[in-house]
Amino acid sequence: MNIASWLHQTALCWPDRPAVFEGDRLHLSYDGLAGAVSDRARHLARVHGIVKGDRVAIFAKNAAEYLETLHACWWIGAVAVPINGKLHPAEAAWIVRDSGAKLAFTDTGDVLGACPGLTELALGAPVPAGGQRTAPVACDRTDLAWLFYTSGTTGRPKGVMLTHDNLRQMTLCYALDVDQARAGDHMLYAAPMSHGAGLYMFAQIRAGGAHLVPASHGFDPAEIMALARSHGDLVFFAAPTMVKRLVTAARAAGYDGSGIRTIIYGGGPMYAADIDEAVAAFGPRFVQIYGQGESPMTISVLPRALVADRSHPNWQARRASVGFAHGAVAVSIRDADGRELAPGETGEICVEGPTVMRGYWNRPEATAETLKDGWLHTGDLGHLDAEGFLHLTDRSKDVIISGGTNIYPREVEEALLLHPAVFEVAVIGEHDDDWGERVVAFVVTAGTEAADAVTLDLWCRQQIAAFKRPKRYVFVDALPKNNYGKVLKTDLRAMAADQPPAVPGLNRPTNR
Repeated sequence: MNIASWLHQTALCWPDRPAVFEGDRLHLSYDGLAGAVSDRARHLARVHGIVKGDRVAIFAKNAAEYLETLHACWWIGAVAVPINGKLHPAEAAWIVRDSGAKLAFTDTGDVLGACPGLTELALGAPVPAGGQRTAPVACDRTDLAWLFYTSGTTGRPKGVMLTHDNLRQMTLCYALDVDQARAGDHMLYAAPMSHGAGLYMFAQIRAGGAHLVPASHGFDPAEIMALARSHGDLVFFAAPTMVKRLVTAARAAGYDGSGIRTIIYGGGPMYAADIDEAVAAFGPRFVQIYGQGESPMTISVLPRALVADRSHPNWQARRASVGFAHGAVAVSIRDADGRELAPGETGEICVEGPTVMRGYWNRPEATAETLKDGWLHTGDLGHLDAEGFLHLTDRSKDVIISGGTNIYPREVEEALLLHPAVFEVAVIGEHDDDWGERVVAFVVTAGTEAADAVTLDLWCRQQIAAFKRPKRYVFVDALPKNNYGKVLKTDLRAMAADQPPAVPGLNRPTNR
């Protein structure tokens, strides 16, 4: 089944429904969108020789033509290679070369000079229109559709091979567990369409709802509030940092979330204090998902009723979790030897189901290391509680081992974020001759209250065990992040190596 067949069917059933908006301007109806896709697909095949299985890269900001180009690739059975438009051209060029793409669409059509022999076109460049409209070619469920390059914070990204069936099963999970797509909805693309936001397009297409690309082509809180008022029923994916910025701007503007129907958050840790504030500001509009590119958007889900709930005796722990397993997958916690652990025991999160990738592109060793006995080994640590809720701890590589005891940075970060003077925080470990590692906290203050190392140390003593508290605080204006909003802890470790002790009295790890 070709995933593009959903667009073809929707255009036949509801040709006059609005399909794509740019800001407040209607760009295309569903009939117009299917026609534009068919024209672009024909141009790819006849002029550029793209055939089934060929890779076509898209390195561009969000745009109405992004949807057209993705579906034009699938229409003829080609593989889309979406690349975050915020990456450096040299990073994008590496992905293009690694994928073996024959063609690349970019914002201007002239940015990938490091790829000799590559045909590069401007996204949205006009193509001849009016030819006979064709249906999408037949595809097997295991055929590649989307080559998704991971956004890891270390090393080169790997190409995750997502099939047409992976995308279909992901979308069925969305409809079952996340949100019911409706014809009157407006799917807003404020996060990169090359990643999670773009993956959610399929449910909206199947339902015949509209797609809304902001005029800014990205995330702007003031613009989102204005679009919510003018369109209504906005549905969008946002990283936790985006939610935090939107809520901060909304409080300053006196905006209560009217016109927003659903905000799906994921892609990084959402701390308890931040989601509490978001729910207080906007009400029951939030759904949490946890996934990876290797099982896109589909490991676990915390539905809006549970995010907003305050009646259950265990509501706080539930809200702090990442929910329960998506309907199409199984989640298991396993130790280093692959043995399944009991509820409450921390180990590696493993996933099995039809959303799990086919493997890594041209990386057989990495594939074998990650896919074992039918299970995806995520590299994330966590535990399941007795009710089946999944609680994330950290990436396995980020665990701090001090004096032979594991310290999980997220637990320390959660404690610090409860202090009103702390806006953002990231915790890492650094070498210590006596204890192996010690805890270092990088803190961005809220600017409304004074904060210093002594104050925060006293606060931590009231929140967590003494041995877990940071032994050093580094105050910074901002945390280093990649283009997906993930904190770059590798950069923080480099910064820590260059930083002098902030408060000598707090640097003695013997004070446990």
